[in-house]
Amino acid sequence: MEETQATTPDDTDLGIDHALMARVAEGDHRAFRQLVERHQDSVVGTVTKMLGNTSDSEDIAQMVFIRVWKHARRYKPDNKFTTYLYTIVRNLVYNESRRRTRKRTVSADQREDEHHLQYPADPAAQPDATLLDTELRAAIDTAIESLPENQRLAVVLRRYENLPYEEIAEVLATSVPSVKSLLFRARTTLRESLSKYMDA
Repeated sequence: MEETQATTPDDTDLGIDHALMARVAEGDHRAFRQLVERHQDSVVGTVTKMLGNTSDSEDIAQMVFIRVWKHARRYKPDNKFTTYLYTIVRNLVYNESRRRTRKRTVSADQREDEHHLQYPADPAAQPDATLLDTELRAAIDTAIESLPENQRLAVVLRRYENLPYEEIAEVLATSVPSVKSLLFRARTTLRESLSKYMDA
């Protein structure tokens, strides 16, 4: 699978997040709403990719921001706010994964409905092309969901959130070489899982 070029937030974004967190630490609800609006799509998207369930994702995302609010006074702007945020995401997602006694099963109809909501059909597309695109996206999501937790999170943060290796390493509490190793193993697995689409 081709890798998208990772980009990092500029100094302005970092300054905005740090300033908002300083206000949140003082109990500023307006600043908190702004912070949520800035990051909720990324948080919900990451949790959805990790857990594969839209309703659960929204609940976990809400819990993430509740923790941000509760612990705002302890926040120190030593690193990027996103590193702090995704570390909370990691902890809650891993806890949820371990809480489940066995892998969640989803009916084919429910899975199809979820993908229609996430990827609206292009009216200009031919029916066969739309079906193939939906099937491929579903296959990619399923393949990612089947990866071990650390590999899955590394892929999601790198491919979908465009985080640099260094920040992913901080989120996963590991080293940059370890992150690269995780991504290499994940990509190998994904290529094997999606080989029938790549060879088509």
